[in-house]
Amino acid sequence: MPEEKQSEEKQPEEKLGGGIQSTQSAPILQSNRPQILKRDRTYSFADYFKLRFAPADILAELGLRLVRTHLNLVEWSGELEAIAPLKQRITETLPHVSLTSEMARREILISPVIIELIRTTNADLNIEYPIEVNSYLQGDLDYLLSKEHQLLIIEAKQADLTRGFTQLAVELMALHRWLGSPPNQIFTGVVSTGDMWQFGRYDSQTQQITQDLQLWRVPDDLDGLFRILVQLLN
Repeated sequence: MPEEKQSEEKQPEEKLGGGIQSTQSAPILQSNRPQILKRDRTYSFADYFKLRFAPADILAELGLRLVRTHLNLVEWSGELEAIAPLKQRITETLPHVSLTSEMARREILISPVIIELIRTTNADLNIEYPIEVNSYLQGDLDYLLSKEHQLLIIEAKQADLTRGFTQLAVELMALHRWLGSPPNQIFTGVVSTGDMWQFGRYDSQTQQITQDLQLWRVPDDLDGLFRILVQLLN
């Protein structure tokens, strides 16, 4: 979700290695240690999930600073009649389903929330939406919802929320550039294992990724989670 901040004088841009443009940071930072991201290859979003380095180190090579804190996201305060029946359907279904596969978690826990979110907000949905900014920022976005704002939802493969968040951070950065958004906007997204959801926020002006410390459980925390998702789209 893009959110406008107070505008500041835009700095001139220059082209850097790998095609990423910014005067604040390069796609691969200079340091004494060997680089994680290689200049002679391309990286898809899925490749960032596979990297087994610390998330802060991976993101630093894209010029991003990782901060972990409570985002205190605003919840939609209006009536949402869809929440109670959605929670009931998920709760009644769970005892009869084995959630050992990614497809099971996606179909039983993620997709129902997204479908109800569309019905509630009338948002448009793109599934596996392809974008290509440059050789470091390319791939398919799992779920991109659009209304007044954009909301990115991705599935954490192998139920690995930590590496899934790294992928979310890279995709938020890429989405901002793909949409040609102003440099004073903020994009919010969420990564999910199905039963656990975690929000992240990309500040394009400061090149900061904020990882929310709060985890939302489905179905237990569905009311608060769903209200945040609705608020982010409106």
